[in-house]
Amino acid sequence: MTFKELGLIPTLLRAVSELDYVTPTPIQQQAIPVVLAGRDLIGCAQTGTGKTAAFAVPILQRMQADGGRRRGKAAPIRALVLTPTRELALQIKESFDAYGRYLPLKNAVIFGGVGQGPQVAALQAGVDILVATPGRLNDLIGQGYIDLSAVAYFVLDEADRMLDMGFIQDVKKVLRHLPDKSRRQTLLFSATMPAEIEALADQILKDPVKVAVTPVSSTVDAIRQRLYKVDKANKRALLLHLLQDETLRSVLVFTRTKHGADRVARDLNRAKIAAMAIHGNKSQSARQNALESFKSGKIRVLVATDIAARGIDIEELSCVINFDLPNLPETYVHRIGRTGRAGHGGLAISFCMFDELPYLKEIEKLIRKTIPEVTDHPYPMQQTAPAEKQPAQQKQPDPQPEKKKTPKKRKRGQRQPQQAAQPTPLAALPRPAAPVQEAPVFVERRRAPRPEGQPIFTLPRQPEPAPTPAPRRKPKGESLLHRRPQRTRRQG
Repeated sequence: MTFKELGLIPTLLRAVSELDYVTPTPIQQQAIPVVLAGRDLIGCAQTGTGKTAAFAVPILQRMQADGGRRRGKAAPIRALVLTPTRELALQIKESFDAYGRYLPLKNAVIFGGVGQGPQVAALQAGVDILVATPGRLNDLIGQGYIDLSAVAYFVLDEADRMLDMGFIQDVKKVLRHLPDKSRRQTLLFSATMPAEIEALADQILKDPVKVAVTPVSSTVDAIRQRLYKVDKANKRALLLHLLQDETLRSVLVFTRTKHGADRVARDLNRAKIAAMAIHGNKSQSARQNALESFKSGKIRVLVATDIAARGIDIEELSCVINFDLPNLPETYVHRIGRTGRAGHGGLAISFCMFDELPYLKEIEKLIRKTIPEVTDHPYPMQQTAPAEKQPAQQKQPDPQPEKKKTPKKRKRGQRQPQQAAQPTPLAALPRPAAPVQEAPVFVERRRAPRPEGQPIFTLPRQPEPAPTPAPRRKPKGESLLHRRPQRTRRQG
């Protein structure tokens, strides 16, 4: 089957032929006729099977048939595509640009992490197709910049990733601003189909057609999977050992944490291997720069968290390395789906330490196959039992020196307050001394009796002195200094 047999208009056929699209993928063969017929759709297909073209191409054709571009700045938004990540939103916007290059339809993309000024300006200029992430979309709806009442085509892409990232509530907020499901065409695409997504599909879709081209959560057959069991301390050394293979021209390394991604990229650069990290703490410009450098071949290794595990289209990616095994088995499927796209071969290597063996068991249960293990490498796993946790030693508190209280300075003229007498504690009261053995201190001596006939000597009595006369007082008239003038009657 060719794209011409799908009933596409000549302008779309010209655009896809310039992109070297010859034969539609299975998901495109089944989804495009359903969307062109106006039916709601549930598309369940593995990553890298061409899901974006499966909904973008028929939506462009239906919008062109409805009258093409609406003139004026107040042209309503007629198609909305909701995605979980910024990178996927940018990729879908580029796909709409490529497929609709010969159509008069206008599209825009909005996402968080950057200033909203240019995005608001693009919206005010008029947009037919809007690609958005849930957070920024709800913000601009609340500010009155976006009106979704005229949306006729709604696409929820990577629905299971929306669930994993906790965006379901934000999606439900967006649904309140959309027309009723009887007045719009809704398309839901997902790599996996858990029970929660099926319940959401029942709420937002009307009589949908379900398209599942492969078993749920199946892995691409063209991808060769390898397992290396290694201790945690030797993971970086094993990574450097594997990167000595020059046939691995472009390598995507996945870590569990953001700090781990920065640390791995730093170690690779020290070993003269060009690498950059991409994760949620990076600015949007830094993330775009890292992706463009990786796609253009400026760097050999891109270290990423799971933010880049979905929807990032990297052509002819030679190898994906799981530096840390994911704790969700579905995430493993999306990670390795970055390689082996569009029928190309690929290699997926996973490092597994002792604590990650339960994750490996869940992954093999989901993909229904055992990942071949490579035992011939210089860093085999030595740990065969869980590490014993040593009891934490209680830290003795350091003795703090007593703080001396400095007396407050008294203001001038202020009386010093008298401290009230504090009751003396019982411990401070003097205790009665222990009884001691009494010893004589004074001995009374009796005076010897005076013999008879002995005269009694007495001291001579001195005469009493004569009393001194009082000083004579001078009369007032004797001194002119002390004399007061005598008062006389006022003669009248």
